[in-house]
Parts: sequence; structure tokens; C-alpha cells
Amino acid sequence: MKTYKIAVIPGDGTGPEVIGEGLKVLNAAEQVFGFRLESTPYDLGAGRYLRTGEILPDTVLDEFRAHDAMYLGAIGDPRVKPGILEKGILLRMRFELDQYINLRPIRLYPGVETPIKGKGPKEIDYCVVRENSGGLYTGMGGISRADSTDAVATQVMTYTYEQVERCCRYAFEYARKYGKKARGVGDRNTLALVGKSNVLTYMYQLWNRVFAEVGEEYPDVERQYFHVDATTLYMVASPEMFDVIVTENMFGDIITDLAAITQGGLGVSSGGNINPQGVSMFEPIGGSAPSWTGKHAINPIAAIGAGAMMLEHLGETEAARAIERAIASVTPKMKSQLANEMGFTTEQIGDMIAAAVTR
Repeated sequence: MKTYKIAVIPGDGTGPEVIGEGLKVLNAAEQVFGFRLESTPYDLGAGRYLRTGEILPDTVLDEFRAHDAMYLGAIGDPRVKPGILEKGILLRMRFELDQYINLRPIRLYPGVETPIKGKGPKEIDYCVVRENSGGLYTGMGGISRADSTDAVATQVMTYTYEQVERCCRYAFEYARKYGKKARGVGDRNTLALVGKSNVLTYMYQLWNRVFAEVGEEYPDVERQYFHVDATTLYMVASPEMFDVIVTENMFGDIITDLAAITQGGLGVSSGGNINPQGVSMFEPIGGSAPSWTGKHAINPIAAIGAGAMMLEHLGETEAARAIERAIASVTPKMKSQLANEMGFTTEQIGDMIAAAVTR
């Protein structure tokens, strides 16, 4: 029996609740598909920080490298100053574990409401590959005379050829394997670079060049380009035009949140922070939602979907597909994807999806 070592970080607020339901569904998949997940829980987040002052010990980071994948609930607590946990845990893990791809599937499940009139699961079905280790998020820059009216602040967008090349290559490989033609829902696989080459001329001189160079190796993937501002319009007006998108860090952060609301909101949106040569982390996109803690009313589907993404990454494709089908069989029964309006408790939704996997 194939065994995978999984580092589980339940985190803060409702994180433990949704991760508990995710593990319930993953355990059901284990029994049906004949593999084993060896889970190790890690106490990271606001609770540990408030008790001990520790954020992310070096020893824990080293332990993560020995795992096959990481499964995260949520990090964040209003009792902790903004930025401490986000930078000290989330960004540090992303950078030091070199999780240089943020993968965000944008798929509307049956029965889930979208604010886009006249669009359904057939139209909202694409994926965003976001570069996850460079750009403005590296924190290069500074501020002078911070407390005066003469303050000057800089934040520098920086990319190396290697960072752009490996991101583009991952996106082309993904489009070849999971594009619409590859999945049998379209007649071609396309990859669209999203940027701002008419203004960020130096940066996109590099991105456009590398995108074209790498693309020559993938003649089966059609290349496209869209400005980021136009992309936000198309995501609302014509989401069906997209297949796979690749973009830099900040633009990716913005457009994936817009895309998330079109697929029903953060309650159903999952993502992965990927290091193809190392350990990757999978998580629901929504935050810790501390006001809903302990009310059994938070939607666990995003966490369950993140578990399916993790299995896909580990090579357990049949199990991943079974979980996705199970989610799609349950969403039409739900009244809403919003907390306290779902028509079921958090645990009941987990139970229904786990039962559907076993069937």
C-alpha cells in the first residue's frame, strides 16, 4: 500500500473545523482506492504565537521538507497584529520551501450560484497559474522619513529569468495535461499570459520573451496574451474564453480573488502552493473566519477540494476525481455556499461528501 506523509496545519479560527472534514473525506478515499495518508499535525498559528511567542521554528520548517505534502486550514486572528503571522508563516513557508507556483482552479460546481448572469459550469472552467516567489511580494524596497510629510516609499517588482522560465514551463506543462482539449471539453489547449506590457515595459520585455521561447517547445498549446485590466472584464463577461492563465505574483493575487467570486465564493475555492521538485501545500482560499468558530456553520468544500488537489499532485488521480465528483453531487443539495445559510452543518456536508466517495 502506497503511503504518503502529510503535514497537517489546522491553523486558526474555523481552520481546524474545515480541515477535520477534509481529512474525513480523504480517509474515505484511502479506504476505496488503497493508499494511506500518514498525517502529522502541527500547532502553528495565532494560538502558538500568543502562548509562546513562536511563529515558525526552523526545526518545523525542516520537518516539512521531509513530507510528501502539506495540508493547511487557515492562518489569522484579530488578536495578532496584521502581517506577523502572514509574513512569519505563510510567506516564509512559500519562499523557503520554494513553492513558486500558486495553482488556482476556477470551476463552478453544479447548483452553486454565480453572480454572472447566464453563465454556468460549462463557461466557468479554467485555471490560473500564478508565479508565487517573486515580484512585489519579495519585500524589496524601503521607506524614508516614515513619520513625516516628506515620506518616500518604494516597493520593487523584481524577477529573474529563472523565475519566469520555470513558471512559464510549469504553465505550459499544465495546459498540455489539463487544458480543455486534454480534458475533452474543448478543441484546443490554450495558455494565456496576463500582464501589462504597455506600461510595465521592462518587466514584460522579459516575461513576453520567455513565454515565447518556452512556448516553442509546446506546439500543441496555443499561446495568447491579455492585459490584466482587460482580463478582469473578460472574467465577468466571457469566462468561457479562458483555459489556462499564467501571470505574475501581484496580478495573480488580484485576478484569482475576482475569479473566486465567479465560482461561488471563497467557501468553494481551493488552491495549491506548488514546488514541483519539493514539498507542496494545499489549502482553502478563505480566511480563518474567527467569528464562525465553533458554530458548525462554515462551508468545508474549499478544504475538501484542496484535499482533492493534494491527491492529484501525489499521483492519486482516481481518488482526486472521485472527491470532485462527490462534491459535485452534494452542491446541488445545498441552499447556499455562505456560512449559516447552507442548509446543513459543516459536519453534515463532510459526511455527505465522504459517503459519496465510498459509493
